[in-house]
Amino acid sequence: MSISAIFGAAVPNRCSTAASFGARKAAPRLGGGAAVIECSSRPQKKATAHHMKTRPRKTQPWDIKRRPTVYAPLPPLPPEWTVVSSDADASDAAVPPPTPQLATE
Repeated sequence: MSISAIFGAAVPNRCSTAASFGARKAAPRLGGGAAVIECSSRPQKKATAHHMKTRPRKTQPWDIKRRPTVYAPLPPLPPEWTVVSSDADASDAAVPPPTPQLATE
């Protein structure tokens, strides 16, 4: 709360503009008083701006030129279904096993 909000005196604003970062506009007092604009003396950065400002910087030339590790590609995945059959069961082996269904009542 500011001095002007308590006593109602016109105290010059220390902020350059009301739309500056951290500025807030207080609700007008009852009785038709003017609105008071208060500014934060230590505005805080929001999450992404803070992470961008405080991220570790690469300063050494060997570190600046360093690139991500390149790994060998992974082998192909095994097939999801493997058909194992003999000549007599060839017609039954191509059909996948039935999936269990929930009983509905």
